[in-house]
Parts: sequence; structure tokens; C-alpha cells
Amino acid sequence: EISTDDPEMAFCTLANREELNPEEDSIHHCLYQFTRNETLNETNKLLCDVCTQRHCGPKNNISEKYVYTNAKKQMLISLAPPILTLHLKRFQQAGFNLQKVNRHIKFPEVIDLAPFCTAKCKNVAEGNTKVLYSLYGVVEHSGTMRSGHYTAYVKMRAMNNHLSDLVLRGQSQ
Repeated sequence: EISTDDPEMAFCTLANREELNPEEDSIHHCLYQFTRNETLNETNKLLCDVCTQRHCGPKNNISEKYVYTNAKKQMLISLAPPILTLHLKRFQQAGFNLQKVNRHIKFPEVIDLAPFCTAKCKNVAEGNTKVLYSLYGVVEHSGTMRSGHYTAYVKMRAMNNHLSDLVLRGQSQ
């Protein structure tokens, strides 16, 4: 979703990103890198419809001339999901080959996504500066880029008698 309503708020987050000092091999660092502010310039400029219309006139008079402009881009979360699923890119390009990244990534049991959410995140109450998620499970790949297997680790919930009766016996009280 492209934010054009309020340019001043376009790059603002729910919590201060400047206070983050993420360790390099952490999930916070991965999220920080993914949501960092990027400058689009030179061969990466943005096609600007407004600039093109201003320069070339109405769309029907455009003769294959487009105006590109420098811009800033930042990916932020605009709607906090009920269940957060993160999939990390675990390979890198090495010439014409792909290599698996085997570095360990540290992750906490509770993560705050507020520094990665827009200031006007749709389902976060106004004034809230935390968007907390509790770690529930991790899936890990063992092997190479061509073969291997996945192992899932899931946190076990405390036993709930009502839930266990429902699941095990099909009964509800």
C-alpha cells in the first residue's frame, strides 16, 4: 500500500527506530534491514505520473516520454496480523550459484513489532506504542540447497480441561 495522504507521516513508525541497536545476527536486525529507508536514484528512479503529466501534458499526448524522479521508499507494516509468520531468506547469490546461509539467527520469546509498523497502523489503538507477539514455533531446514528436511519446534500450551475434553472425547460441558 502506497502512503500519499500525509508525506510527513509516511516514514513515521509506532515506536522509535533510532533506539533500536539490533545485534547483527538477530531477528530484529533482519526486520530493521527489511524495513530500512531506501533512496531511489540514478538507474533506480521512480516513474512519476504527476511529473510526466506536468512535463508532457495529458496522457493521450504522451509520446513515449516519461519523467523519472528521485524518491524514498520504506516498507512498513500497515496492518498487524493476528498471527505473525516470518520467513527468512536463507540463501545468497554467489556468482551464478546460490549458497545456503547457515548463520544462527537469535530471536526473543516476545518481539515488539512497533518499530516496524506505520504510525497509523490500522488495527493498533491510538497511543499504543507496542505491538507484541509471543514466539509459538520455529521451522528449521537441515541440509543443502538441493536436499534436506524441515523440523518444526512448537511451544506446548498449558493443558485446558475444556479444550482437551473437546479434542479427545468430542465432548463439551
